[in-house]
Amino acid sequence: MSKPNQPQASASTIMDSPIGKLTILADNKGITEIRFPNKTGLLTSQADSSNRFIKQAIEQLDAYFNGRLKTFDLPLSLKGTDFQQGVWAQLQKIAYGATASYRDVAVAIGNPKASRAVGMANNKNRIPIVIPCHRIIGSDGSLTGFAGGLDTKRWLLNHEKS
Repeated sequence: MSKPNQPQASASTIMDSPIGKLTILADNKGITEIRFPNKTGLLTSQADSSNRFIKQAIEQLDAYFNGRLKTFDLPLSLKGTDFQQGVWAQLQKIAYGATASYRDVAVAIGNPKASRAVGMANNKNRIPIVIPCHRIIGSDGSLTGFAGGLDTKRWLLNHEKS
């Protein structure tokens, strides 16, 4: 028997999007992960798009991809250190269509020398697009690594500029 505060088994579904099929996972507290098409790994549970958080994610992602949504409002079930969660919270403050560098984020969280640690926290973000790690670029303006690949990152940034 599980404890009331423990996440319950995951539900998942696959959503078609302009950047390919996204796998969305959720537990009883919120969205736990969004996987890009290039990310390997089997679903952790039977596909279940009836989960209320998955339904909300599909609706909001669809609105985002159709240019009708600029800010996500989804319950998230995040697993990470306090530092990682602080970085992820700061990423969510980067405005639609805007970009920031790792150093910008480090300064914003009050730790200006933590650019590399911010990069590592960014890398551990399991809920891309909703937690917009694609908006992080190099301090010289170059595109930097991204779990979905640089073509996907470029597409997302261009989508937000249009």
